[in-house]
Parts: sequence; structure tokens; C-alpha cells
Amino acid sequence: MTGYRIRLKEQLDQRWSAWLGGLMVIHEANGETVLTGEVVDQAALYGLLSKVRDLHLTLISVSPLEADSPSKEEAMEKSP
Repeated sequence: MTGYRIRLKEQLDQRWSAWLGGLMVIHEANGETVLTGEVVDQAALYGLLSKVRDLHLTLISVSPLEADSPSKEEAMEKSP
């Protein structure tokens, strides 16, 4: 599975989480919504994007999450 961050122009409330495959719904101060979570495969990602389209939401971006990348703090701790 791969994690994704999907940014939308409109705000969605938490009740959409289950319908969108259990993705976490995060509200940004600028009025945007960020959906984050694991997606089983490319077909499931396409299905999520189809739901976004069917709701007439404005898609801003889709980004894979890098689960294996260390955080900035972890990288600094490991550097000599």
C-alpha cells in the first residue's frame, strides 16, 4: 500500500472519511481540505479521484507520502 496526500479546494467534514476509503480529513486554515491515508493500489486511487470528480470538488494536488523517509529531526540526529 502507498500513502497519499490529496489536497482539495473545498472543505469536507469528517463524515466523508468513510465514503472516501477511510482517509483522514484535515481542514486547513485557508479553507482547503487535505485527505491523507493509505491506498491499496492504483485502481483504488483512481476510484478515490473519481469520487472527488463526482462531487464536483476542485482537485489541487495528489502526492505520494514517503513513509520510509526519515523526518528532519531523525536525519539531524543521525548526521555526524
